[in-house]
Amino acid sequence: MAEPQFTDAIALLKADHQKVEELFEKFEKATSSNRKQALAQDICVELKVHTLIEEEIFYPAFRGLIEDNTLDEAYVEHDGAKVLINDIEASSPDDDFYDAKVKVLSEEIKHHVHEEEMPSEGMFAQCRKTDVDLVALRDQMAGRKTELLTLAKTSGLPAAKPTAVNLVTA
Repeated sequence: MAEPQFTDAIALLKADHQKVEELFEKFEKATSSNRKQALAQDICVELKVHTLIEEEIFYPAFRGLIEDNTLDEAYVEHDGAKVLINDIEASSPDDDFYDAKVKVLSEEIKHHVHEEEMPSEGMFAQCRKTDVDLVALRDQMAGRKTELLTLAKTSGLPAAKPTAVNLVTA
C-alpha cells in the first residue's frame, strides 16, 4: 500500500533524497562517535533501500523510454556510492578517513540527486514525459521499500552490490 503523502513514484524518490540530505547535515554537526556511527548507519540503510527500489523497479520501467546513458550513468553513480556505503558500514568513526568517506558519499549523492532532479533534462523530467503510470509505480516501490526497511530492522540488509562497475584492486 502506498504512503498517501507521495503523489507518485518521483515524489517518493524526492522524499528519500530530502531525508538522506537531512541525515548528512546531522552527521556534519555531530560530535560524538556514537552519534556519528548511528547517523552513518541510518544514511547507509536509507541509501541501500533507495538504490534497490530504483534499480529493481524505477529504472527498468523507463529503459528504452528515456535516454539510455542517463540510466547507465545512474547505475554507475549508484555503484560508486555502494563502495563507500560498504566501507562505512565496515568501519567506525575511530577509523582513519571515516568522516572523509561520509563527506565524499554526501557529495556523490548530491551530484546524483542533481542529475535526477534537474528541471527539463534530468532523469525525472524525462520520466514525466513518458506514459508510464507513476502512481502504480509508486505503489510497487512503496511496497518493496516497506519490505526492505523491515528486513533492515530485523536481520539487516546485505552489503550493497555494484551492478555496472567491476571492482579491481590496483
